[in-house]
Amino acid sequence: MIEKCKALYKQYEEIIVYLIVGFLTTVVSWAAKFIANALLFHNTMYPTPFENTVLSTVNWVTGVIFAFFTNRRFVFKSREPMRKEAPKFVLSRVATWILDIVVMQLLTAAGINLVAASVISAVLVVIANYIFSKLFVFRKKRPD
Repeated sequence: MIEKCKALYKQYEEIIVYLIVGFLTTVVSWAAKFIANALLFHNTMYPTPFENTVLSTVNWVTGVIFAFFTNRRFVFKSREPMRKEAPKFVLSRVATWILDIVVMQLLTAAGINLVAASVISAVLVVIANYIFSKLFVFRKKRPD
C-alpha cells in the first residue's frame, strides 16, 4: 500500500505540490491583506472602494511574489535565471487576474451568487495559472 502511494505521489508530484503551494500562497496573501487592514484601516469589515483597492493590491502583490518563488523552487524546480522567468510569471498572473474579473462579472450578472461564482472562478484561475506556469513561465528545456 505504501509503495502504491509513493508511486502515485511520484506520478502526480508536480500537481500535488502545486496545490499545496497554492494553498500556502492563499494563506500568505490573505494574512498580508488582513495585517494591512489592521495597520492601515483599523480592521474595517466594510472597506470603502479605496480601502478595498489597497487591500486587494496588497493581497495580489504578496500572492504573486510568494507564488513565484515557491512555484519556481518547489513545483517546477527551475534553474533558469529569475530575470527571464519573473516578467513572464507576473504577466501570466495579470492575465488570470483579468480572467477572474471577467468570470466574476459574467457569473454574478447571470444571477449566480458571490460564493458560488468565487469558487468557479478560483478553479478556472488555478487551472489557468498552472497551465501558464507549466507551458510559458517554467518551461523545461529539452535536452539537445
